This record gives sequence, structure tokens and C-alpha cells, in this order.
Amino acid sequence: MSDLGVLKRGLADRFANGRKAGERHIAFWHDAEGEYEADLDQLEAELDGVKVIRVDRDEYAVKYRLLKEEPEQAFIVYRKGGVPDGTGNWLWDLELAYGTFTADRASMDAQDLGLPSALQPVVAQHQKFFNSAERKAKLRALLSNDDDRTKLRAKMSAVALGIKEHSFGELSRALLIEEAAGSTSGYDALVGYGLADFYWEGAKVIYGYESPTPTVGDFAEWVFKHSNTDFESVKVGVRHDYSAWRNDVRSREAMAALARRAETDLGIQAQIAARDYRDLLGLDAFESVDWKIIADLALGVSGRMLTVRDVQDVEKARQTTFWYTLDPSIRALYTAIRSAAELLHDISTLSFAIADFDDGLTKYKDHWYRIDQRYRQFLLAAHTTEHADQLEPLVEQVELFYTNKYVFPLATEWQKRIDAVETWKSVAFRSQAAFYKWFVEPVVSQGRRIVVVISDALRYEVADELASTLRSDTKVAYDAKVDAVLGALPSYTQLGMASLLPHATIGFAGKESDVVVDGKPAGGLVNRTKILEAVGGTAISAEDVLAKKIKDELRPYLQQHKVVYVYHDTIDKRSHKLGAESGTPESARDAIAELARLVGNLTSADANVLVTADHGFLFQESKIGDGSKLDEEPHGEIKYRDRRFLLGEDFKETSSFNTFTSAQLGLSGDWQVHIPKSIYRLTQKLQGAADRFVHGGATLQEIVVPVVTVSRKGKSEVKPVEVQIKPKSDILTNAIVRISLLQAEPISERAHARELRAAFYYGDTLISDQVIVVFAATGDERDRLQEVKLQIRPDAGVPLGAQVELRLEQPSPNSNSWQTPYRHLFTNRVTATPDF
Repeated sequence: MSDLGVLKRGLADRFANGRKAGERHIAFWHDAEGEYEADLDQLEAELDGVKVIRVDRDEYAVKYRLLKEEPEQAFIVYRKGGVPDGTGNWLWDLELAYGTFTADRASMDAQDLGLPSALQPVVAQHQKFFNSAERKAKLRALLSNDDDRTKLRAKMSAVALGIKEHSFGELSRALLIEEAAGSTSGYDALVGYGLADFYWEGAKVIYGYESPTPTVGDFAEWVFKHSNTDFESVKVGVRHDYSAWRNDVRSREAMAALARRAETDLGIQAQIAARDYRDLLGLDAFESVDWKIIADLALGVSGRMLTVRDVQDVEKARQTTFWYTLDPSIRALYTAIRSAAELLHDISTLSFAIADFDDGLTKYKDHWYRIDQRYRQFLLAAHTTEHADQLEPLVEQVELFYTNKYVFPLATEWQKRIDAVETWKSVAFRSQAAFYKWFVEPVVSQGRRIVVVISDALRYEVADELASTLRSDTKVAYDAKVDAVLGALPSYTQLGMASLLPHATIGFAGKESDVVVDGKPAGGLVNRTKILEAVGGTAISAEDVLAKKIKDELRPYLQQHKVVYVYHDTIDKRSHKLGAESGTPESARDAIAELARLVGNLTSADANVLVTADHGFLFQESKIGDGSKLDEEPHGEIKYRDRRFLLGEDFKETSSFNTFTSAQLGLSGDWQVHIPKSIYRLTQKLQGAADRFVHGGATLQEIVVPVVTVSRKGKSEVKPVEVQIKPKSDILTNAIVRISLLQAEPISERAHARELRAAFYYGDTLISDQVIVVFAATGDERDRLQEVKLQIRPDAGVPLGAQVELRLEQPSPNSNSWQTPYRHLFTNRVTATPDF
């Protein structure tokens, strides 16, 4: 609104009030600078029933007109320039009776905003703030009838900082976010509008922060310094706001950045370096606390001084802390340490007794594969954190245990059963060469269509995780069952892929490692498509399947064929290269994600799906020692050479190799296969080939091949794990409240981990700090029970006997609001002690 508009509205209100009272009104207007003299005629024309008198050294005549000539008429009596004081002013008695009207900037701004006269001094003190129509409009939206000078300045500060809430905690949040971003624009605005002293006085009164030269950076450091002692020596208000700043998505990252800065400035790492990690479990102000705990845990587990239970107890104690809930890499490290502790325990208690060939296959399929799985998952967790150096001693110990106390002893014991084998057959396990007959043909014979997804080097333990991932899907209900077949020997790609095709005979082509099926070449999509056409099938790459639109392209494509073989290659393609083997855990992770997406698309297109592999693999993180290398150059005609097998003729039998004829392996032709025993790798004439990720041999990891049968059952019933609130009493008698929360069941495929935010509310008003709680336990009830500590705000204003509510909240998936899946009512018996 323009200044003239403000004037007109102010004058109109005065005259309207007079008419309501049944009296005429006279507005005595003092305009010292004559700023509005030119607007008088317009005002007289627009103000109904009001006349204007210009006083020009004729006070007596004006007075006579007002009292005698027109005693009922409403007037504006305009006086320009200086006005004498007291009795020197001939109109003084009338001005006292009717009051004077002023048009100074502060008065007009106050009138424009509808502020009472008691707040006009605030407007006058901060006039620069009110020079902007935009700022005044934003302030108007925040004003209420009960505003006092403190609330008005707080709301002005909110406008200056670009926020809508004016509580001191919100003003501080905005300044801390700005400080973390390296900006000063908001604080500069407070300074420019004369509001900085107001803010620092609030920091003194509400938080207890004082400084002769206060800055936001110094305030932030002060906050974190006292947070490390749970704010014992300062006012309680800062504790509550500190909790709110850290547990709100708007400011969590900013608080983390400021904590890291304060950590360096305060020298926290040096302060805790010599402390026992157990003494640090209750601290969470600084990230270095977790790094210290993690380093000590890794050292303790690697030295076998800490048990799985010890690690679980520590992780449980950290689950409600800020850095654990904020930083996935920290959670990954705790997970890695726990996995390592479980892995070391399992290996140290493992028995490798194998009664016969089938017993070895069965024990690997049912139990031993989990060691390989946990090893891979441990390495993945170690790789995915930016602070893998914290795990160095543990990685070394895991490597020693895995390679020297699991892989090698298992391979050695299994080798005894290989040595006793006359033909490559199992009674308990179907042969990979019979895959089509046993898994595909029965489906096709019933007139149903089937899709076979073949993922290169999808080891049994990786397929098991894939099946678990599918069963854990939160949108679609999958039935995913894992079976196993005895893989072809040697366990390499061309032979494994060919074995899965429909055929009567299979053998070596006579050229390097190429394989023929019923005399036809079986390598590549084109050749495999020709073989599959005989049974109404075709072959396609996984990339081409994923590129098709499900409804318009993929479904019609699948309907054209009885059998579709889909070829996927991530693990072998990325890991079977020298120097790339360390990425095997990541390759397996990505393969699982890709296959899950692939299965989702195929089942959405109404396909029956099988997922299998050509072979497994041996893998270790550390370099291959000389004890696992075989430098012996075999005697015989070598036609193809690999790290784990040789193809040729006339091999001389030695103690280092198992030699099989084609017939013994169920293959056509007269070739021989020479396979290094146990886990040995060939080195002769193979410089540059990968040796930490290998396949082709006869270890259980290489030849137990998975077959995952997948069906879609409708909408998923997988849900976040349920939580129970377990209070000791329903009456609050202390401002510090400790509540037990029970995770109802262990995390599983059907019950997923979840995060909830705990806080107390009176009505819909937050009256306590907020704590993020992670529910991800896999153990017994003791592991799943955790305690949270909340403190009721001293300014909560909750009457004695009133009901307050503990809420466990979660973010709404489709908005920025919060849902409340769990509530519990308490009766308040805490006496309020407001000091805000």
C-alpha cells in the first residue's frame, strides 16, 4: 500500500470511530516538512464528509470556525512547519481533546501492519527493516494479536532469515544451516536490520551462551563442546533444540558438517585416543567416537578377544546415536565387523568331515556355502565405506581364516572324494547336462512358456542371496526356491552354457575350448538360437530384454516362443580380468540387482522363470601365495590352457592333477581334461590372466550350480518389523524419560528393518527432544530390546494430570509429513519449570 493509501486508511478509521460514537472528529495533523501538503485536496475529495483546513498563522480564525461556524463538521486541521509548545499553541486545548495525527514513517508502518501503539517503538528502532514492501508483507502473514515486542522482533528475524517459524530454536537452526554452508547472508541481514543484538540476548537468556564478540561459528562450537557433556553446565533449552536440529532432515547434514568442524577445532580425536571404547558408547556428538569404537572392535575381533555377542552389544548401544543413523558407511562398518566375527566363529567351529561325493555336495548346498557368502558380504561392506582403513587388521585376519582355515582345508578334504570318482556323476544331484530335461521340458510339455535366465558365474551363494532378495521384495510377492545341480567339468563358460541347452550329445569342438551340441557349435547367441529353434525357442541378451517395454514389446515377444534363454553377464565379465578381481563383491551385488529387475520384468510379462548359471568360481581378496600356484608343466598335447584346467590328449598322470577322459565326464570325443587338484592355479604360459577369481576346476564353489525357480504370487506381504512400546509406568514423574522399545521379531525376508523417530507431544505440540531409532536386530529378544532417553522441555506448559503422547513416527512416502504408526499415552506429573 502506498504512503498516501496508508494515510487515507488511518484518517478514515479515526473519522469512522467518531461517527460510531455519535461525535464529530477533528484530526490535527502536524506535518513538519510539509511532505503531504500537495495531497490534501485529494484526501478531502476521497474522505466522505470531511473538510480540510490549512492553518497559516490564523489559529484564532480556525478555532472560531471549528467551535462557532461549523460545530458539527468533521475536519482535518493541517499544520505545516513547527508548532509552538504549550500555551504558545492557540489550538493546544483542542489538540489535547481530539489528539494529534502524525504521518512519520514508523507510525505509518505500524498502522499499515495493524500494530498497537505499544509496538511502534520497535518499528521506529528497526526502520530499515520496514523499508521493503515485500518484507512487510511477509511479516504481516506472521503477526497475531498477542504479539509483544519480543515476538515482533522474533518474527522480523524469521523474515530476515527467510523462514516462517519464529521460535528461537528455528532462528538458530537457520543460522546454523547457513554457517555450515559457508554463507553469512542471513546473519548479515540481522545485523543490517539491527536485530543481531536481539538474537544474541536470546542466546544468553535461553541457552546460556555469552561472548564479548559473538559469532555464529563460535556459537556452533560452543554448542558442540557442551553437547559432549550432555549440556550439564548450561541451560536445558539448548539440549532440546540441539536434538531437534540433529534429528530433522532440514538440518541433519548441516549439523554433521558443523560437528566435523568443531571436532577438529576442539581436538576430540586426541582426547579420546587412549580411552577404552566401552567408555564412549554413550557419546555421539562427534564422528570420531564411532571411528574409535570401530577401530577397537576391528582390532578386538581380529585378535579373537571379542565375541559375536560383544560386537552385537556394541552395535545395539550405537543404534540410536546420530552418526549411526546418519551415515550408511558407519552402519556398513559395524555390519562388516559383526559379519567378520560371525565368519571367524563359524570357521573356527566348522567340521569338514565328508563321507562321500554326494555328502560333500549336500553339505555345501545346505551349510558351507554360507561361509563363502559371508566372506563376500564382509568384503562388500569393507569396500563400500570410505574408511576401510579402520578394518585393515580385521581384513587380514578374515583373509587368513577364510583361505587357510576354510577354502584350503575344505578343498583338501573334498579332493579325497574327487580322487575316488570314476565318472562325473552324482546320485543325489542331477547333472547340469540334464538341466533341459529335468527343469525345462516338463513345463513346455504342459503347454506353458518358460524363460531361462543364465547368469555367467552366478555362484550358488550369490543365487541364494538373489532368491532372498526376491522373497524380500516389498511390492511383489515372489516364490523363489533354490536348487542345485552338479556342474559340468571342467567348470568353464562354453561347456556350462552348452550343457544347459537341449541336446543328446555334447563334446569339445576340437578348436581351443569351443563346444558342440549334437555336432553344432554352441557358442554365442546366434548359434544358441539355432539350437533352441528346434524346440520352439530363442536366445536373447539380458540388455535387450530390459530395453523392451513390458506390455507393448516384451510380452508379445515372449508369446512368440515356447522357450526363451536370456543371457546375463556381469560377474564373470567384470571379475575375470587381472587387476579387477577385487571388485568381485561389487560385481555380485550389481548382478543381484540386475537379475532382480530382469525377473521383475519377465514375471510382469507373465513368464515362468528359471535362473541358473554356467559355473561358480573361487575368489579371494588377497594375492595368491606361491603355495597355491602350480608351476609344473604337464606332459601331453595341450590344446587349450586355463588357470584351472587343460584340454588335450595323452596327459601323463601326476599327483598334482586329476585326469579325466571325455567319456568319464559324459562328453563325446576322445579328449582329456587335466585339472589341478584342490585350489591350485596353473602359472605356466598364463602371465596376465586373473588368478584371484578363477573357475574351471572341481572345487565345491566351482561345480555346485544353482537353479532358482521363480513364480509371482501377487502383492507382497513384506512389511517393516513391528515395534512394541514397553514403558515401566504410564505416569511421567521426571523430565528425563527412559522408554524401552522392543523389535517384535528378528529381521528376515518378511520383516524388514525400519527407522522411527521418537518424541513426546502434548496435543500436536512437540514437548521433548527427538531421537531416531533403528530397528534392525537379527538376534533374540535381548538383542531386539533397546532403550531411548527423552527429555521433556521445561517450557512445555503441560498441566499436571494432562495426557501426553509418545509417538514413534516415520516419514510419509509421498510427502514431507510424518506418519505415526505407534502411540502411547502417559499422564503428566512433571512440574513445569519454564526458563525460556
